[in-house]
This record gives sequence, structure tokens and C-alpha cells, in this order.
Amino acid sequence: MIEARHLRVLRAVSTTGSFSAAARELGCTQPAVSQQMKALEASAGTTLLIRTGREMRLTQAGQALVRHASGILAGLTAAEEEVAAIAGLRAGRVRLVSFPSGSSTLVPGALAALRAAHPGTRVSLVEAEPPRSVEMLRDGDCDIALAFRYGASGGEWDDLVVRPLLTDRLIGLVPEGHRLAGADAVGIGELAGESWIAGCPRCRRQLVEVCEASGFTPRIDFATDDYPAVIGLVGAGLGVAVLPELAIESVRPKGARTVAVEPAIEREIVALALPDLARVPAVAATLDELSRAAAR
Repeated sequence: MIEARHLRVLRAVSTTGSFSAAARELGCTQPAVSQQMKALEASAGTTLLIRTGREMRLTQAGQALVRHASGILAGLTAAEEEVAAIAGLRAGRVRLVSFPSGSSTLVPGALAALRAAHPGTRVSLVEAEPPRSVEMLRDGDCDIALAFRYGASGGEWDDLVVRPLLTDRLIGLVPEGHRLAGADAVGIGELAGESWIAGCPRCRRQLVEVCEASGFTPRIDFATDDYPAVIGLVGAGLGVAVLPELAIESVRPKGARTVAVEPAIEREIVALALPDLARVPAVAATLDELSRAAAR
């Protein structure tokens, strides 16, 4: 019989490329990983890994098992959590992954409300931008992914439960002494000759698309995923930027002024879950609290 713990070890070995790296990821020893892999191969009745010197690769059977492992482990987690809730244990665990501006605005209020209503539910949080956060969800490494997208991307999340939370408008950011600092709104074309400071890869791509639609290609001199760094660079007079409203809510734009940008650039903020996990009470309660936090 193939055991879930053996599948977790196989997935870790496949992801990291070695027994020692898998042991570090799983918090166990290398001999323990080796023993569990031997037990899994005995259960499967075939070789799953080929070791040649320091190199390690999956056999065809190993590749097939890794492909099925994520869905099996996600379904097993869903079953364990639901059975625990039905049994009246009043306990649950939710692994949440969020992009940074969501972590600092939507997540704190949602998790505080969840703890007050369900003190036995434990929530862990790590940060990742989409599409990495969505990959983590599909790989079984989290239960809920807080994500965003610009415009509708057909079929991108068709296999997931999508909980729409809010529409987040991007706001222009210029230095205090900038010629447009006192404007209520500016056309993005008015910033064509400026030095630009861009954010995460997905936001950067959207910025370039919007600027090119307005007839120019932005000169991006600085790129950083760190929103306070973007604001600091703008405040120092090194360029202009557009940032999500959520990001500006969480950081005081010292030395910079915000201006509305036309045409409006918006991103859709959503919470994502696998269909099996979305029915687990602790996950469903967390989704509900994220929705309430977004509505405040």
C-alpha cells in the first residue's frame, strides 16, 4: 500500500533534486528520506528513482506517481479536515499564501475575525505573487491563495474555486515637486517622457501594455517587488510609478504625491482554493472572512 507520507517524500525529492535537500525541506534526516523512498519503491513494485553519481532522476513510473501525488495529498487533507470537523473536534488548519499588499491590508482583519470566531483554527501565512502562488495551490503547498489578475484571462483558473474579493485601482505616484503633483488626474500619456519605477513582473507587464496602448513605451529604470522601495524611489525624485491602491493604503507615501491615472488600470483581487478544499469548514470560514474584510 502506498502511504501519503511516502508520496510527500517523493514529491520533495522530485522538487529539490536530492535526498539531502528533501530532508531539509521536510525537517527530517537524509537516512529517513532514503528509507521512506525504499519503502515506497517496495510498495510500488518498481524503481522510481535512478541515481548516477550525484545526479538523480525519476523513472517513468516515478514521474507518473509525482503527477498524481498533489491531487491525492490535497484530497486526503480535505478528507482529514472534514472528518475532524464532523467529529466535533472544533479544530482546523489553513495554509494561506498572499501577495504582499494583500498580506498587509486584507489578511490581518480577516485572520483576527477568524481567530475570534474559531479560536481552534490555526492559520499559517507565506507570501508569493501570482502565478507562483497559484502554482503552490495546485501543487498542494497551500489551501488558499490570495491572488490578482489584470483583465479576464480565459481558462486561467477554471479548475479552481474563485472567490472575487474586490477591484483594486492602480494609482499614479509622482515626486512632491513634480509638475503634475497637484493634478487631480493625469492621462498616462502625460508621463511618456518620465523615468519609471516598476513593480512585480505581472504589474510590470500590465504597465508596459497600458503605456504602449497610449502610444509610448515606458523607460523603466528601476524595478522592485518591494512597494516601500518604489515609494522611496519616487519620493527621492528618481521617477514616477503606478501602484495598487492596496499597496498605498499600507505605506505612507513620504515625499510623493498620489494622482488618479486615466485610463483607469484595475486588477481583480480574488481568493482561490481547490474544489475539494473549499468545502473544508476551516477553509470555507477563512474564505468568508476574507470576503468580509474586502467589503469593509
